[in-house]
Amino acid sequence: MGDPQPPKRDAFIDFVRAFSLLVVVAWHWVFTIIIWKPDGPHASNPIGFTRGLFIATWLFQVMPLFFFVGGYAHTEAWEAAEEKGRFRSTIGFAWARAGQLARPALILAAGWWVIGSVAVALFSVNGVPRSVKLILSPLWFIIVYLLLITLFPITRWLHLKFGGLVLVWGVGIAVIADVARFSHHVSWAGWVNMIVIWATCHQLGYFWEDLVAMGRRVAWGFMWGGLFTLVGLVSSGLYPGSMVGVPGEKLSNMAPPTICILALLLFQAGVALLVRPWVLNRLETSHRWATVSEVINRFSLPLFLFHSTGMALWAAFGHFVLHNQQLRQPDVQWWLSRPIAFIGPLVLTMPIIFVLGRSYVKKRPSGTLEGP
Repeated sequence: MGDPQPPKRDAFIDFVRAFSLLVVVAWHWVFTIIIWKPDGPHASNPIGFTRGLFIATWLFQVMPLFFFVGGYAHTEAWEAAEEKGRFRSTIGFAWARAGQLARPALILAAGWWVIGSVAVALFSVNGVPRSVKLILSPLWFIIVYLLLITLFPITRWLHLKFGGLVLVWGVGIAVIADVARFSHHVSWAGWVNMIVIWATCHQLGYFWEDLVAMGRRVAWGFMWGGLFTLVGLVSSGLYPGSMVGVPGEKLSNMAPPTICILALLLFQAGVALLVRPWVLNRLETSHRWATVSEVINRFSLPLFLFHSTGMALWAAFGHFVLHNQQLRQPDVQWWLSRPIAFIGPLVLTMPIIFVLGRSYVKKRPSGTLEGP
């Protein structure tokens, strides 16, 4: 008998990661309204001006889903690496993966800090600090993801020892933190949830294979349970309806995250489990679907890192070259121009990836679970 074949990558997990990152990038490009003030550009979005549009964030705020499938991906990557003897412990594995992600993020942050410092010192350009802040603001996601990677040895040990009880603890601590924050005005308690809520999303991913095996009834239960909980929380008046920050609202469900994000996780996890058989069928029978998923996954890291740079260049082009009219809320012309709002930053981002990000493009998949 020959050697056992290495485990294949879960094509649906790869698809979800590709879809999630593409949604994040597209959302930033298409639904960001840049308002120019004396101190530089400020970001807004159309949700506060368009009745009912917050519902779209229940599907397209995909960070909970991304952290969820990330938990499964890290587990499978560790098991594949352990089988090959590449790492002696989860600690070495976690640090290696964290380094792969941290290096390009630090280089990007350092590069823009240097550019901003030079622009302020030599040319006295107004608005540079705010511009750099907006360009680097998406890195919050990478910071949290890095933290979860470095905590992998602990969270995996907790999963193996206590199983589902870890999720109960996560939800319980998140609820207590929200109560402390909103009922007792303990403002710092919200930042506890910056770790606890995203870690709970990540922890649920460790149960991916179990959830798939449980069948569609559990998936429907997740979806409806999450949706009903989300509707209840938003309807209570304690939490805003949008799952992204909206300028002018008293609080955001994302900064720091509230328990609405856990309800959103349950809803999105249920939807993912329900559509999984259909998506797998498309990936197996449609070369186009498989190719798109593969390409986005290969370019996901440089695309995410540089998409805000492309968006900044597009906004600067519109403001300084085309002298676009200042816009504070969307009108018909703004909605009709949304395809261009996607194409423009994409055209400007691709050369940046070609020049600066080629080393971060993943190699073509070998069919195993190896790799970041």
